[in-house]
Parts: sequence; C-alpha cells; structure tokens
Amino acid sequence: MVEAPKNVPLAIPAAAIVFGLAACGGTSDITLPSEEPRTPYRLATYRASDAGDGSPRPAIVIGETILDLAAADALFATEISAQPYGFPGDLIAIIAAGDRAHNRLNQLANHFAGREDGFRFRIEPHRLTAPLLYPAHLLAAAANYRSHAAEMDVEQEVDPDRDAPYLFAKSARSGIIGPGEPYRIPPGRDRIDWEGELGVVIGKTALRVPLKDALDYVFGYTVVFDVSDRGGRFRENPMLPGPDWFSGKSGDRAAPMGPYVTPSAFLPDPQALRLTTRIDDRVVQDDTTAGMIYSVAHLVAYASQIVTLHPGDVIATGTPDGVGSAREPPEFLSPGQTVHIEIEGIGTLSTPIEADGDP
Repeated sequence: MVEAPKNVPLAIPAAAIVFGLAACGGTSDITLPSEEPRTPYRLATYRASDAGDGSPRPAIVIGETILDLAAADALFATEISAQPYGFPGDLIAIIAAGDRAHNRLNQLANHFAGREDGFRFRIEPHRLTAPLLYPAHLLAAAANYRSHAAEMDVEQEVDPDRDAPYLFAKSARSGIIGPGEPYRIPPGRDRIDWEGELGVVIGKTALRVPLKDALDYVFGYTVVFDVSDRGGRFRENPMLPGPDWFSGKSGDRAAPMGPYVTPSAFLPDPQALRLTTRIDDRVVQDDTTAGMIYSVAHLVAYASQIVTLHPGDVIATGTPDGVGSAREPPEFLSPGQTVHIEIEGIGTLSTPIEADGDP
C-alpha cells in the first residue's frame, strides 16, 4: 500500500487558494500536460478542517501525496495561465461529470507527478472519509468465489453465462463508514464476521447493458468490508422462513469503504488483483479476484438488467475463503480488534471493532 505523508498541516484554507487563483486567466504558449491517463492517481474524500461543519471535499492522491482537489486544480490553472476547471464538490458528482472532468484529473496527475514542492493543501490520511457519500445503490454478490462457496457448503456447478448471480442490497446511507471509523457490535450480537471485497464503482448510467460492454460503464474500484452478522440470518416469522439477508448484512455501519477509488484505467484487469484481509497482524484471507465465479463484467451486466445503475453506485463483488464462520472452531470479531483489508492498486481499509456504547 502507498502511504501518504503524515502530520502535514493545512496551512491555509483550500477555499482561499481557489479564490486567490481563480482570477488568473489568459492564454500562453505553455505546453499543457496530456489528458491521457499516464500517471496513476486515486480519488478520496476528506473532512475539511477550515469548514466550520467539517464538510466533505474531494481529494486527488498522486503518488504519496493527498491534495485538496479544488486547490490543486487552482494551482494548476495559475501555472498554465488558465481558468480553474471548477470541479463539483463531491466525488460522485465528479464521476458523473464525464470525460471532460476525467481528462482534467488526468492532466492534474500528469502535471504534479513527482513534485514535492511544499503543497500547502495536503491532506492528512486520518481526515479521510469514505470516498463515496453516498451512492444510490450499494449492491453485493453472495458466494461469488468458488473457495468461499465451498467453505460455506453452497458450492454448485454454475455457468456464469447461463446462471444468474445472487445479489443483495446493503444500506448505503446507514452502512457506509470511512477508513479508521469503528464498526460497533450491536448489543447481544456475538457472531460478527469479516468479508473483504473488491467494490466496483459505476461511472455512467447503466440500464440493460450487454456483457461485452459492461466494463465500459465502470469508473473504478474501491475496497469494501461486507460486515456480516452470522447470528441474525434466519427469520423467526413462520410465514416466511429462511435466511434474513436484511438483518445479517444491512446493519448500521456494516459497509466500511475506502480509503480510495482507483480509476479503471490504472487497474485494467479487475480479475487479477490480490486481496488480503488481516485481523490485527494475522492474515485470514489471501486470494486474487481471479477466483470469482461471476466476473466484474457479469455482475455489472446482470445488475443493470434489474435496476438502473447510476454514477457512483457500488457493487461489492464477494469474498474469498477464510471467513470466521467457516473455521473450526468458528471465530468472530471482538471489541479491540482491527480489520485491515488490502487490495492491490487501491489501498488498505482499516476498521476498528468496538462494542456499541464504547466511548
């Protein structure tokens, strides 16, 4: 994982930088950086300390440096004698803005690559929130790795081109929390399990997308912790017996996400990414996304047959084997532990585990 610099103060408000540089217009003979995705970057959201309400703002991560996006764009504009682009104030809106916004992001990364010249609008990592606040849809795939299906005793011979995947919805607004934010075990629950997952971020409106075109609708990828309550998965109502996916998957704070979104241009093969989950320092999951039954393309195409997917929507693609409930004896999360989920090319999502009511 690429770590960002720590303890770099935000010396002047990002908004002041935007105001101070927005008037720098005009044209010049300066060669503009390429709009092609040549320099890898990631996107994030952070709480702005210079805003009284700590309002979230988008950030761009270039190399090891997290920068306020609006301030970086303003500096870029003054250095090329142009007007700032004027990015929307949240990451979902930036994703929805389309190619012009995405090309400007590429230019920023290409322009600032390798620079360490004392940016005054760097962001400390502890101020990051979940990158997407909040998608219209947060969907998740069940038993989508053969290894996990086997350990849960649900393995069957399926044909991804013939048989539909099993998708369920998690609560986006109540469930999504950011890196470093705790998951709080509800009172009376003692079977909370871990599932590290690749999250697919939709880039443009998708309805009834054919499989061959599905990846064209993907903006990028993030990390999702699909918190699973294995003790509340069966309904007690005799009229409708069976698994209760709502109670088992959609609890408060049960969808930690982040820390970054990596555009798909820098992860061209989503089926070749290493995923590792640790509980404190112990590795409990270690696999690659090649183990999926239904590929990213299959999941996007299938979901778009059911609902219209919107920019910023997320599909969590399932987890490999190694979950606690399948171990002998079973293991579950306890207060004081921390879950770390790392996906190659994206970063590490860390989630402390607390008891509900802890200070």
